[in-house]
Amino acid sequence: MIKIGERINGMFQDIGAAIKERDAKVIQDWAVKQAEAGADYLDVNTGPAAADRVKAMEWLVEVIQDVTDVPLCLDCTNYDAIEAGLKLCKKPAIINSTPAELAKMERVFGMAKDYGAMVIGLAMNEEGIPKDADSRTALAMELVAYADSVGFPIEDLLIDPLILPVNVAQDHGPEVLETIRQVKLLSSPPPKTNLGLSNVSQKAMHRSLIDRTYLVMALACGLDAAIMNVMDKDLMDALATARILLNQDIYADSYLKA
Repeated sequence: MIKIGERINGMFQDIGAAIKERDAKVIQDWAVKQAEAGADYLDVNTGPAAADRVKAMEWLVEVIQDVTDVPLCLDCTNYDAIEAGLKLCKKPAIINSTPAELAKMERVFGMAKDYGAMVIGLAMNEEGIPKDADSRTALAMELVAYADSVGFPIEDLLIDPLILPVNVAQDHGPEVLETIRQVKLLSSPPPKTNLGLSNVSQKAMHRSLIDRTYLVMALACGLDAAIMNVMDKDLMDALATARILLNQDIYADSYLKA
């Protein structure tokens, strides 16, 4: 599974302050810690408070790449900032993200083709996030159809069904799992699937327990990637255990260490 470290995000107080003050050490410490914890990509989000998101993204990409060669997942609602970051990336990145809206798909898939990036596509449109699995899957199909129409490799598309916090949208949890199952039937090869995992436990009690339980459930439904807290050892242990039980990794007595 593709593990995308979530922590370099301007929504976190320390990261937001570091971006504002151009404190590279804070950013680099988190980059190194997440890389050592097993992140396959590092999510890089300027957050809403950055005065100039383009310059903030350029700075983040540069200071992160000074200390690690883990590829990046560029995360911003400002597509100019994402493109500025893509120009500096030393390895192919992931663009996070586009909804199923034509103008945004045109911009994001165009950038992805130009820079050899993968794309996270959101199962939502101008009307918001649907409640049921069938509606989410229909929006996923729009993303797949558009990607195919412009010659974008479907295997480089990650569909995010958008999990919401369990304490306010409990009925969405099963619908997201069903969407993950259905997305695998949309094409051959199928798109990948992704979750912003920590959203499921936002402002809930026992967040780590909720996150790791939902991750295991989603893996059993075919989940391929997650933006997640790779620093949570219990979460990473649950991931490793699920993978051997699903016959995705070879069992060894030292599988947790491996």
